[in-house]
Amino acid sequence: MSAPAARKTWLERLNHIDRRLIFVIVFVVVSIPMLLKLTSPVKVSHEVQIAYDFIQSIPAGGVVMFSVDYDPTSAPELQPMILAILHHCFSRNLRVILTGQLAVGMPLGIEALESTAAQFGKKYGVDYVNIGYRPGNQAVIVAMGRRLRDMFATDYRGTPLDQLPMMKNIRNYDQIAGVVDLAHGGTPELWIQFGQARYGVKLIVCTTAVGAPDYYNYLQAKQIVGLLGGMRGAAEYETLVKAPGLGLLAMPAQSWVHLAIIGLILLGNLTFFLNRRAKNAENA
Repeated sequence: MSAPAARKTWLERLNHIDRRLIFVIVFVVVSIPMLLKLTSPVKVSHEVQIAYDFIQSIPAGGVVMFSVDYDPTSAPELQPMILAILHHCFSRNLRVILTGQLAVGMPLGIEALESTAAQFGKKYGVDYVNIGYRPGNQAVIVAMGRRLRDMFATDYRGTPLDQLPMMKNIRNYDQIAGVVDLAHGGTPELWIQFGQARYGVKLIVCTTAVGAPDYYNYLQAKQIVGLLGGMRGAAEYETLVKAPGLGLLAMPAQSWVHLAIIGLILLGNLTFFLNRRAKNAENA
């Protein structure tokens, strides 16, 4: 076989690389920094800083409600956020109410709440309460603004709220300092329309990276008091609370895989042009 033909065969093979090899490359590039637990400094954005400042401004004993509105498909981005903000709340002796507008998200919220509460020695019914899920979305948000017990007469275990020391004086949003909505869909817009606009709820939106741009207009209009977007938003909050977690751990892996993808794109374009030049030389 002649040299040009051999070169052509090599270029064609490289230009039509098996996609499974690309998956392996991505897996290796992501795994190395995660296994080595590499971290990199993260600059905190304005939207995350003001979310942190809002939680920081709540007096000890204040109540923060968490609405868990995401499912396991979005957990890699949103679970580090709820863990970081819960860490901040409990470190400041704030009390927490857990609820959700998405039933499949509740187990994720329960796992984060109970694990973080255990770290700080917090007691159920005194420092935190899980009131569970009710269907209805905006109807639930509106009902809680009138009277919390219209929708949630008991907690998720069936215990009447009046029997829980923490809940005795909490009637509606007036006794709740703020709401943290963690969502992968349009639920934050419901909280803005029916919670913030109607009842003046102070709202922090935590969402996926792809969903975050939809909420910057609400941030500029001061309809929300903070915004965390994607894994980077989680990493920034972990930096502020000095509690490194999956967010900070994922930053180097995310950077490495972006570089790997750029490298593969450049390689694909290079082999394409070299292959075309080889064909032109052969036909000349």
